[in-house]
Parts: sequence; C-alpha cells; structure tokens
Amino acid sequence: MKSHCDKQLISDYLAGDAKSFEILVKEYLKPIYSFAYRYVGNSQDAEDIAQDVFIKVWRNIKKFDSSRSFKTWIFSIAKNSCIDNLRKKKSIPFSRFENEKGENILMERIADPRPLIDEILKRADMSKTLNLAMERLTPDFRMVLFLRYNDHFTFKEISESLGEPINTVKSRHRRALIQLKKLL
Repeated sequence: MKSHCDKQLISDYLAGDAKSFEILVKEYLKPIYSFAYRYVGNSQDAEDIAQDVFIKVWRNIKKFDSSRSFKTWIFSIAKNSCIDNLRKKKSIPFSRFENEKGENILMERIADPRPLIDEILKRADMSKTLNLAMERLTPDFRMVLFLRYNDHFTFKEISESLGEPINTVKSRHRRALIQLKKLL
C-alpha cells in the first residue's frame, strides 16, 4: 500500500536517512507540479509552487500526523500554496462569480462558447478538446476532476486534500461533469 510506504519513508527520514526524503520528492514532484499547473494555469508559477510545497513539507515533516495519509497532507499543502500564489497576484478567480447553482454568470455573458468549441472539434482530437474544456471550468471544478481521474483520489482523499466536506466535493464533481458535458 502506497501510504504505508510513504509513512515508512518519513519514519526512515526522521531517523536520519536523507535518501528517504529524496524518494518522497521524486514520487510526488510530478503530481504536485501537475496539480499546481492545473490550479494556476502557468508553468513558471507551478514550478515555484511545487518548490514551495516541498520546502514546507521538509520544514514540517516532524509535525506530520502518521494517522493521516501523506498523499492528502501534501496535496493539502499544495492547494494552500496555489491559493497563496493566486492571492499574491490579486486576481479574481472566475469561480467567485458562481451562483448557488454552480453557474458562472460572468462566463456565460462574456462570449458564446459554441464557435470556439465547433472550431476545436474540427481541428483537434478528443484529448485536446477535453483539455481545453477542462481549462474553462472553474478551478474548484477542475481540481476535483483532476484529482479524481488523473491522480485517482477517492472522494474522501479529495475532501481531505482540499479541506472541504465530502458532500461538497461530491456535489462539485457532479456539477463539474455536467458543465464539462455542456462545454463538449
């Protein structure tokens, strides 16, 4: 089991085996970078965030609660680092314009997405089309789908990583799939 292996690596690192931390970094670097990239949409920021995450993990590894999953702990740190990065840029995420039904009123009024989608469908394969549609989802929706289908997180792991109630995660998942279907 992966989490057991992670916990053993942490235990070995705390006992003085520096290589164990290197193994953790190698194991999680790409998933953390991918998570950050999908959250902030910028490769340079994603690299900075990934580096920041591992510095935070290194500084706080003694505080890690071994009764929890390391995977959810590190992704929780990554989520917070992404949010901090967006706050520093003082950008307003489009998700703030979302109403109670999960509809983004601003996005619906900016432009009619149909011509863009039609154009994409004519010249791109389904993978590219799906990636483009995913980029148009709000960060909350995109993260739930990314963690669920790319990193194979359970709803419970997503809930713990994002610090959100499990029913909120399930609702976002359902709404994200509906929105994605509309975009495709």
